Amino acid sequence: MQIHPILAALRRHKAGTVLIALQIALTLAIVCNALFIIDQRLAHISEPSGVDEANLFVIKNLWGEQYSTQQAVERIEEDLNTLRQLPAVQDATPVDGYPMGTTNEDNFITMKPDQRAPTTDASFYTGDDHFLRTFGLKLIAGRDFRPDEIENKGLRDSIVPPVAIISKTMADKIYPNGDALGKTFYAMTPTPITIIGIVETLHRMDVSTWSAPYTGESMLTPVRMAMPIGIYYAVRAKPGQRDVAMGEARKALFAENRMRIIDPKDGILSFTEIRRRAFDSDRGMAILMGIICLVLLAITAAGIVGLTSFWVGQRRRQIGVRRALGATHRDILNYFMTENLLISLGGVLIGVLLTFGLNLWLVTRFTLNVLPLTYVLGGIVILLLLGQGAVLAPALRASRVPPIEATRPA
Repeated sequence: MQIHPILAALRRHKAGTVLIALQIALTLAIVCNALFIIDQRLAHISEPSGVDEANLFVIKNLWGEQYSTQQAVERIEEDLNTLRQLPAVQDATPVDGYPMGTTNEDNFITMKPDQRAPTTDASFYTGDDHFLRTFGLKLIAGRDFRPDEIENKGLRDSIVPPVAIISKTMADKIYPNGDALGKTFYAMTPTPITIIGIVETLHRMDVSTWSAPYTGESMLTPVRMAMPIGIYYAVRAKPGQRDVAMGEARKALFAENRMRIIDPKDGILSFTEIRRRAFDSDRGMAILMGIICLVLLAITAAGIVGLTSFWVGQRRRQIGVRRALGATHRDILNYFMTENLLISLGGVLIGVLLTFGLNLWLVTRFTLNVLPLTYVLGGIVILLLLGQGAVLAPALRASRVPPIEATRPA
């Protein structure tokens, strides 16, 4: 098929051609970046925590009165004994924060005491010798804390832990050769901290965008927080008994001390709920971007169908003439399909420039990653297929125009 007659026809319909091409370009730019955002959000949502999520829950416990450090330590011991004796509970531990929680305890990590620029940033957990078992963390090197290494820390106490257990991601970051076990680092501390254990995965406490470069980098120190107002308890239930354990835990703790405060709505949360709340904004953004993509693609397809149908109506006499001169149904169909393909190619060429321009703006304004070329190529394929699919119905109607139309007055 000769392209020249098609180009000549498009020049006679400049306004419609330009509008559809620009619509395709704008759709390509938005859809490519939206799909990239969706993929990043879904990847963020599915990040592994490293803990036994199916059987884990967290209790936010407030004493109901202010305690001294020693009194808080005694209350914590009593609570832990109560929780660990419950039939549906495997283990329990006091924590000041937990993966994907609302807290944000982190420390810059350096390899020398006088180092100015940090090597990385790690989420800073404190816990006792029950922490790993309670959370279900997998120790892949070294050892767990010993009971004699655990120190109690009050609100105003300053403790520099001599040892720590770190995540593999952090170990690989500060010691890329894989020899982190037994080595030292500094966490904004005057004395070095020795790595005595490495766990396979331990998610950070926060899930905010700023911490994305440090995903999975966490450290655990042998410190038990003894806060005067209250503390979190992480509890691991026996397999399949989490809901039962959550009910038992509330009753048992209140039976021990009715002065304590545990919010009936948010005081006890399963880790399933913790993950859901942590990624609510990411899930919402992914859904919103998906809706935007579908709406834009539908509008673009409707625009192509509408414009082609309009052109078919205008050209019925010319189509009839071509049919009278011997053009087959396939010839007419190919004509309109090719015409749309040329418009779509022009639109995607402009759209590629808009796509990278929009991505550059997002990178500079919202710290989004650079858009991979695969998304642009995928977007181009989607828009070209969409255009060909949208033009098919009006093109088929055009191919059915009978030769008798040539004899009708214009």
